[in-house]
Amino acid sequence: MAVYTVTQVNNYIKTLFESAKPLSSLMIKGEIANFKRHSSGHLYFTLKDEFSQISAIMFAPSATRLKFKPCDGMRIIAEGGISVYVKSGNYQIYVKEMQPDGVGALFLAYEQLKQQLQKEGLFAPSHKKALPSVPETIGVITSPTGAAVRDIINITGRRWPQAKLFLYPSKVQGEDAEGELIKGLLYFEQKQKVDVIIIGRGGGLAEDLWVFNSERLARAIYAANTPIVSAVGHETDFTICDFVADRRAPTPSAAAELVVPDRTEMRRRVDALQKLIGQKVGMLFQKKRRDCLDRERALHKGMQRCLEAKRHALQLAAGKLQALNPLAVLARGYSIAEKQGKAVYSAGELKEGDELLLRFQKGRAQTIVQKIQEE
Repeated sequence: MAVYTVTQVNNYIKTLFESAKPLSSLMIKGEIANFKRHSSGHLYFTLKDEFSQISAIMFAPSATRLKFKPCDGMRIIAEGGISVYVKSGNYQIYVKEMQPDGVGALFLAYEQLKQQLQKEGLFAPSHKKALPSVPETIGVITSPTGAAVRDIINITGRRWPQAKLFLYPSKVQGEDAEGELIKGLLYFEQKQKVDVIIIGRGGGLAEDLWVFNSERLARAIYAANTPIVSAVGHETDFTICDFVADRRAPTPSAAAELVVPDRTEMRRRVDALQKLIGQKVGMLFQKKRRDCLDRERALHKGMQRCLEAKRHALQLAAGKLQALNPLAVLARGYSIAEKQGKAVYSAGELKEGDELLLRFQKGRAQTIVQKIQEE
């Protein structure tokens, strides 16, 4: 009887596994346990059911194509082949594809990313930026040949033709779409500054809209300084971009209506404001006019009181002045003697022969001093 090494036995068993057609390619369902993502990108886990379990591995190239994140407790359907790992002698399934059991992979990936970003605060209302009321420049990131860009151009031109549109042409589905959409955001953030950005596309299947559920794109929108409106698909379609953007529009057409005002409505508002301003100015003018009249009357009354007071003071002063007026003495029969233009107060100021001027109430007379008598 031949003697074999352990390696030979394991290699032989491996050959038997790989040559058995039912084991080389099969689909197997079970619950994930002991899940581990290696730094190399390989996935290691156990697939189990109620009574048994089997080791499983998914290499990095296959793992990167997954649209959801496997985790412990998740029920999946795995597709691959069973073989033996010669070094340990363990057999395991080498998984090439997997999908959630009972729910679509796309839907699960969407829910997982949505919950993750929500916990991180990317959907927080406090982070939302207000849209400009009257934007002068609008950046649009979408396919240059789709109906979405035509709708945006037409509606913007009809509602607010003063706004300038800048189109960044981008793929909106497929492998290159994610990178092009992110480049579009960077272009409007760094090179062509605009007041607001519309990013989106028209409707389609969930797979067609999937790029707008990209984590990288969501984080790029969150990091942008310019207000962003997400307009993806139809009204019933919701993507991760819708939640992280500053505003969500149900369609590209609705996005155009959201970012620019309606000039007809604006004209009505301006007319109404002009009418209101006219009324306010008229009322203000009437009030100011009444105020001026009231102040004029008050000023007139004040002047009358002031004049009366001044007249009374003048009368008092005139009375006092009259009492001191030497001419008033003359009216009582007295006269004033003046020598060389100066009043004479005593006889001692005179000598015989001086000429005097005598002033009376009526008229004057000249005289000569003949005799001086002092008392």
